[in-house]
Amino acid sequence: MQINEIDDPRLVKGLAHPLRIQILRALGNRVASPSEVAEEIGAPLGNVSYHVRFLARVGLIELTGTKPRRGAVEHYYRAVARVRLTDRVWAQVPDGVKSGLISGALAQLGPALTSAGPAGGFDRKDAVASWRKLTLDDRGFKDLATELRRVRERAREIERESAERLSGGHGSGAVATGVALLLFEAAGGQDAKPAARRRAPRRQQPPPSKR
Repeated sequence: MQINEIDDPRLVKGLAHPLRIQILRALGNRVASPSEVAEEIGAPLGNVSYHVRFLARVGLIELTGTKPRRGAVEHYYRAVARVRLTDRVWAQVPDGVKSGLISGALAQLGPALTSAGPAGGFDRKDAVASWRKLTLDDRGFKDLATELRRVRERAREIERESAERLSGGHGSGAVATGVALLLFEAAGGQDAKPAARRRAPRRQQPPPSKR
């Protein structure tokens, strides 16, 4: 599946619509029609069809075929690209839109993790599963974010190298792999009120004048 790198904040805002995220998730591993997607996610068909047209227009899904059904023509689509946002455009995305995109990503991550465990997804000796709560200062947070970005870029390089070996017949077998990199402010740390830390200090009221 190809990757579409998006460098337009307006398009990011359009993709952040929760229904579009659900549609992309539904079409990620299969071909389906808008009516089938609407039934799966419990949304009105008219709304799903509208958003499907948007996703097809920007090249994230494609029409694979049509089929007569109940006196009408059913259109079938599949996802053809994964969305990658550049760091520049991410910095310009409003906080509300960021929350929608992150919520959509986490909604996909949860089921992937819960299904991988019983299926033996972590049985490999070189599998990694780690969760640790750290206490960092602002510089430490930024340093760790930089390191994780390097890991992300290296992961993309390794994926490209693997694809070349597999296409050339030199790979030892395709392994469906999940990678999650998360860095966030956790609740309940030493500073229990991170929002208060960023709030401007209250102005001191002058003492009452004496007469």
